[in-house]
Amino acid sequence: MRHHIKEKKPMDKAAIALVLCFSVVALASVFTVKSSLDKINLSGDSLSVPENSNSAERSVTKRVPTVDSKDHPQSEGQSQGETPAPSASEWTAPVDGPVTLQYSTEMPVYSKTLNQYMVHSGVDIQGTLDGRVQAAAAGTVVDTYRDDRLGWSVKINHGNGFITTYSNLSDKILVESGDVVKQGDIIGGIGDTSLFESADGSHLHFEMEKDGSQVNPADYISF
Repeated sequence: MRHHIKEKKPMDKAAIALVLCFSVVALASVFTVKSSLDKINLSGDSLSVPENSNSAERSVTKRVPTVDSKDHPQSEGQSQGETPAPSASEWTAPVDGPVTLQYSTEMPVYSKTLNQYMVHSGVDIQGTLDGRVQAAAAGTVVDTYRDDRLGWSVKINHGNGFITTYSNLSDKILVESGDVVKQGDIIGGIGDTSLFESADGSHLHFEMEKDGSQVNPADYISF
């Protein structure tokens, strides 16, 4: 049996030529795309693209700027919205009488009623039984209550961080929570309801707070 050797048909040469053409076109496309990408440059916070690009290709993302607090400095020692403290003329003594026991939270003072030394967080102002007690400054009554140690009490918020408390009152209190009072308005009378100061004679026990801390009323009011 004879073996016949088949010759390559002209069609096989044409196919090879076609594959080579496709390869050349593909390489040309790759170089074209790379050349376009090289034209895109990073500039600051955004991407710069050629002006002849269409709108879909020109979408960019910008960094959102941040605000530093030091860009808006405040005056040293002053908080935003802070108001000055009341002046001395805005305060008045709640009872017209001498102070019989001073404010003393660091050095204990002697208590005749308890027969021992203890701190005293207010001032005791001498007065007559049922003597009138007035608001030391304008403000809003925030509470009226009976304290287990200091008896019937009224608490007034004067704003600017100031709160005053009037204790050892009689049970005939003339104000209630929510009442707005002016300086000098009568809020009640001196009583004998304080168990811890019952041996100290008729007096008003008066306390003052500033920003949540006890302060000496004598630093703000002339008694």
